[in-house]
Amino acid sequence: MSTHKVAQVATAGGPFEIVERDVPRPGPGHVRIAVDACGICHSDAFFVNDILPGVRFPVVPGHEIAGRVDELGEGTQNGRQVGDRVTVGWFGGSCRHCTPCRQGDFIVCVNLKVPGWAYDGGFAEYVIAPADALAAIPDALEAADAAPMACAGVTVYNGLRRSSARPGDLVAVLGIGGLGHLGVRYAVAMGFETVAIARGADKEDLARELGAHHYIDSTGDTAVADALQSLGGAKVVLATAANSAAMTATVDGLSHRGELVVAGADVEPLGATPAQLLMRGLVVRGHPSGTAQDVQDTMTFSALHGIRPVIETVPLEQVDEAYRKMMSGAARFRMVLAVR
Repeated sequence: MSTHKVAQVATAGGPFEIVERDVPRPGPGHVRIAVDACGICHSDAFFVNDILPGVRFPVVPGHEIAGRVDELGEGTQNGRQVGDRVTVGWFGGSCRHCTPCRQGDFIVCVNLKVPGWAYDGGFAEYVIAPADALAAIPDALEAADAAPMACAGVTVYNGLRRSSARPGDLVAVLGIGGLGHLGVRYAVAMGFETVAIARGADKEDLARELGAHHYIDSTGDTAVADALQSLGGAKVVLATAANSAAMTATVDGLSHRGELVVAGADVEPLGATPAQLLMRGLVVRGHPSGTAQDVQDTMTFSALHGIRPVIETVPLEQVDEAYRKMMSGAARFRMVLAVR
């Protein structure tokens, strides 16, 4: 039997190591994907550090997978053929029988199958994934660009398109890092008057390059909420920075019936009070990633508007260095493993 390389972590918080494993075979309802590229996401830390329940070591993370269908499991029928270019993201399949699934809300499936958690992820030359997790990659997108779309891209794209904002509305993106730089580009392409919020005056040039119409330095003399109100108040703030205090600072900058869409994960509580929300009818909404169809929509929109993530690519063998760089905040802006 042939073997393939995988990057695994043997113990919680440990380093990545490259090992050889037998090439797996897909079962019914599954496919084998030959991985071309896989993004490194901050959420991989949930599995590497054994933060979420049910993580099994050694663990192979990776939920921003781009590759080609290499083999179909027996009886698998989902319209895909061997050779098709596909992604698999945070949505790595659903159970199809829990209440959210029966209601068609697959991304909040009670038994959501996240690569690297429910099964071995994409830090490998091959991965087995459920057929319902696949999204077709448009011809215009390279694998390294498509991979981050399967988690980072769909998270901000879906967060914006499912928000209450309409073209012409003032929309702010909090943070212009791995998620936020895409959020700014999508907001502009969707026709929103776009505000980028980040720390430091030095990030304004980047925000303008991304297409932002306005920039707010959250460390400046003017409070973020006041700065937003001076622009008329934000219909939506897309919070990509994983900082509860920074999110809280935007609440009073929302317009009446404005919406704070939370996409950045922080374990600290938000500081907004019920009185703040009640008086102006504000909404705070957590936003998970998106289904395979949402990922496909994201990639199609990106191809149409010429939107690509800003990435750094490294070979699979340098995964540990790349992961540490991402965790340190030094990546600009998404680290992607070039597997093939």
